Amino acid sequence: MMKMQASRDSMAVVSSRPKSTKEYLLAGWASMAGTTIEWYDFFLYGTAAALVFNKIFFPTLDPILGTLAAFGTYGVGFIGRPMGGVVFGHFGDRIGRKSMLLVTLLLMGVPSMAIGVIPSYQSIGYWAAAALVAMRFLQGMAVGGEWGGAVLMAVEHAPPGRKGFFGSLPQTGVGLGLILSSLAMAAVTTLPEAELLSWGWRVPFVSSILLVGLGWFIRVRVPESPDFERMKEHGEPVKAPILQAIRRHPRELLVIIGARTAENTWFYIVVAFALAYAANQLKIPKSEILHAITAGSALSLVSMPFCGYLSDKIGQKRLFTIGLLIMCAFAAPFFMMLGTRDPIAVWWAMVLGVGVVFPILYAPESQLFASQFPAEIRYSGISLSVQVAGVLGGGVAPVIATALLAVGKGDPRYVAIYMIALGVVAVLCTRLMRNCEA
Repeated sequence: MMKMQASRDSMAVVSSRPKSTKEYLLAGWASMAGTTIEWYDFFLYGTAAALVFNKIFFPTLDPILGTLAAFGTYGVGFIGRPMGGVVFGHFGDRIGRKSMLLVTLLLMGVPSMAIGVIPSYQSIGYWAAAALVAMRFLQGMAVGGEWGGAVLMAVEHAPPGRKGFFGSLPQTGVGLGLILSSLAMAAVTTLPEAELLSWGWRVPFVSSILLVGLGWFIRVRVPESPDFERMKEHGEPVKAPILQAIRRHPRELLVIIGARTAENTWFYIVVAFALAYAANQLKIPKSEILHAITAGSALSLVSMPFCGYLSDKIGQKRLFTIGLLIMCAFAAPFFMMLGTRDPIAVWWAMVLGVGVVFPILYAPESQLFASQFPAEIRYSGISLSVQVAGVLGGGVAPVIATALLAVGKGDPRYVAIYMIALGVVAVLCTRLMRNCEA
């Protein structure tokens, strides 16, 4: 067991200054590169589920039912995320952050390549769908374990006063992964349908091997987290870090879940629910919405690190609270802008939602959430809380929003109220968090 003084000293993410500027730059960019690759694979699956999986793996079902079945396999990834957070959080606190990041990179990349070579339903029947579900579950576990390790490697290596900026770099990988996956699928969808269904859709998945190789080359060069190394010097790692987090820090777990659920809900409402709402209810061409989402993601490549930089100036807790207030204020106008069906208004709604509101919320989370736990249980604590919030936000919220849209007879006012309510809860939870230290 750690000495009590070591535990108290490590409550905030306060690392000794790295040996060189190159070291913490390498840690930040390696976190971003790896996160980009893993989110590329995760988003690629969602795009393929929308376009081709119903025809490849569920051809005997009605087209609508086949699409629902394909999206059902997409949801399996959210089930795997909390489990991945628990498993990799445990070993990340006991063995080290770096080794877990290498494992999660493989756990995402290998199943993605495997998806690209799974035989179709015509070849092996429903065993094809079973293999697809298994690979998606492994992808979910990888994402669940990846986030905690990536942000900790970034903020624990970063020098004092710049932890918010470096913690925002792995967050930037979400937008970059979305762009790369969209470009990859857009390239193969130009093929004739017969070629797309026979081999074209497989190319982006099999190509993951190149990205995994690049990510491995970058990450293997990063030294272990200074906080973890110093923690080992004070004694043996905690035997059951996840249990310690639950027993000794229930408040921290709950407030992060409450705060992060709002941010995660906002992201999936904008990039998933709003896409379906605009296309099905408003009859806006999907291509217009997808282009706007891609533009917002491109903007986030700049706005995300800028918000990380800004959080170092005004504080992560304050910036996150500002983001929540902006989210609440923009919830109703967002749907009003979509409702105009005007291409410019629709474009701005999506770009602002993905490229401005989301980064203000997402960028400061790394340092804000990490600082709530001592180093010996930090990986477990943030992984468990963030991934549970991911299920509530990404997995459950779009379903609730769809139900609220039905209650409103196609009017999204109840969806906006739902978002505002989550935002208010998140503000209250954020006020209960500790202030970050440099």
